[in-house]
Amino acid sequence: MLKQFLSRLPRKAVKGDSGDRPESPRTSTPRSSSRTGPSGLSGGGTGTPRSNGNGTGTGTGSNNNNNNNSGQAQQRPSGPKRMSSAVFPASVVAGIEPLVPFKDVPGSEKMNLFVSKVSLCCVTFDFTDPTKNSIEKDVKRQTLLELVEFVSSASMKFSEPAILATCRMCAINLFRVFPPNYRSNSGGGENEDDEPTFDPAWPHLQIVYELLLKFVTSSCLDAKVAKKYIDHAFILRLLELFDSEDPRERDCLKTILHRIYGKFMVHRPFIRKSINNIFYKFLFETERHNGIAELLEIFGSIISGFALPLKEEHRIFLWRVLIPLHKPKNLGSYFQQLSYCVTQFIEKEPKLASVVIKGLLKYWPITSSQKEVMFLGELEEILEAVNMVEFQKVMVPLFCRIASCINSFHFQVSERALFFWNNDHIVNLIAHNRQVILPIILPALEKNANNHWNQAVLNLTLNVRKMFVEMDDQLFLSIHAQYMEEEAKQSSEAKKRKEAWEQLEKAASLQPVTGNTAVLVTPLATSIAC
Repeated sequence: MLKQFLSRLPRKAVKGDSGDRPESPRTSTPRSSSRTGPSGLSGGGTGTPRSNGNGTGTGTGSNNNNNNNSGQAQQRPSGPKRMSSAVFPASVVAGIEPLVPFKDVPGSEKMNLFVSKVSLCCVTFDFTDPTKNSIEKDVKRQTLLELVEFVSSASMKFSEPAILATCRMCAINLFRVFPPNYRSNSGGGENEDDEPTFDPAWPHLQIVYELLLKFVTSSCLDAKVAKKYIDHAFILRLLELFDSEDPRERDCLKTILHRIYGKFMVHRPFIRKSINNIFYKFLFETERHNGIAELLEIFGSIISGFALPLKEEHRIFLWRVLIPLHKPKNLGSYFQQLSYCVTQFIEKEPKLASVVIKGLLKYWPITSSQKEVMFLGELEEILEAVNMVEFQKVMVPLFCRIASCINSFHFQVSERALFFWNNDHIVNLIAHNRQVILPIILPALEKNANNHWNQAVLNLTLNVRKMFVEMDDQLFLSIHAQYMEEEAKQSSEAKKRKEAWEQLEKAASLQPVTGNTAVLVTPLATSIAC
């Protein structure tokens, strides 16, 4: 089996090819029993291996140069064959044994050996059966570990063939289409208590991800050359992997994409736009995606690097993406990262606070107490950073909503709303605007003090009431008197309405029943009839 696995690699070069500059052969689609490779990389243009599950791979690429000798060699079945490699033409890696350690070759040959070892790792296996191709899998694993060590300690610039080879190998091993059952339960509820799904190939994928990360962050990688191979197509396929159900894979992808964003400045607008498209699809089409938290975490660090004043593009992202992301029912799975992004915007540009608060009030949950508690927590963080001018723009609708939360029968919602008065900055804002806020809040406090079932909420209500008294006792007494007068007036009106209905019922009961005349059925009559 091992001989079959290595049979695809050449032992010597074809005459007449060593002096040619290699051109990119045509692409073909790799097939694997475990995953589907990419159909081709922009700028890569190389053939890809096919795996039949037995550890053997055959190349499908052809080298389209104009060398007559090489063309004749390909036509003669008995002559020496060119390397039909998944990554490179034969002239680049000819005569290099991939299993030779790096320490056993001179410095001038190390890059060629690196390409040869990368070519060896282009063969994929089925990891759902641990006993299948175990020897070949171990050879590949050891080779990948050697590559990681070499990239970590590299002291020479990576050549363009080496960059292309590495990108191709990573694409073949990592890029795949997830089966439908991967997405059947993703984002499926408010409480995601299900155990995460772990990919059986992760021990192998982890090394490939580690290699890609060290390769991207290496000081020996020339970004101007690498951007031709780590291109838009490569980045899009990388973003598709964020829908993996394996949290370990998403964590690796998060780190790698952030490093790519930092190193390849030319790709930054495209990365932001592509992530936005994932958010739009999640919001307005599917509401199912496993990687929203990781993508928001990446954006959190991106936002912190935005220059001032903020571009219109960034404000649109806040209004059209971040604020609507509060609406999906599985908000809890990414709320922490979302809240961080929002607060980063407000720290950058404080005048956006009123815009964010209006957006939160627009998407305020009505039937989910758990989400209400989250919204209240985020509101407190925003109010800690808001200035007086922005606060005054939204204080009336804001405290109308807070008053409603104070009267909530769910004790956690009511308790969380009353905790606002434990924040010194918020209390200071309220104190400066007490003439407007106290008339809104006092009725809610009085209702809680008289009727709420939870003792903790009752105690907090009395404490907040006491704070208002100490803040301005004259204003409190005035508003309280108005409240009592209004309550008495409403009570009197309710009594009058009740008496009017009783008179109507009595008059209706005295009327004789004739024809199709409607009959008033009193509760007493109903109970007797039953």
